[in-house]
Amino acid sequence: MTNYLVIYRAPVSASDQMAGASPEEAQAGMDAWMSWAGRAGSAIVDMGSPLARVDTIGADLGDGELAIAGFSVMQADSADALREALDGHPHLMMPGAALEVLEYLPLPGM
Repeated sequence: MTNYLVIYRAPVSASDQMAGASPEEAQAGMDAWMSWAGRAGSAIVDMGSPLARVDTIGADLGDGELAIAGFSVMQADSADALREALDGHPHLMMPGAALEVLEYLPLPGM
């Protein structure tokens, strides 16, 4: 199995998203996440977390147009199998949102 880092990108930060949600909207969002997690099953290694930017150390490369709003660590036998596990992901219900998928690579010499 290969591990993948799935980065949730959005036009607004996770903290802004959560701050603007009513309790009912927040609950509906969590229900959608738990439903997706149930379907993804063992492909989820670490459900991850919403993120809030604290600082940039070194050259600030910027976030482009989409901020990093959160992450998950997932595993799959192939990129196609991972795409299947990500099908219907609730993050993509947000207009302008995207999932960025990065494959874990072995450390040289390890």
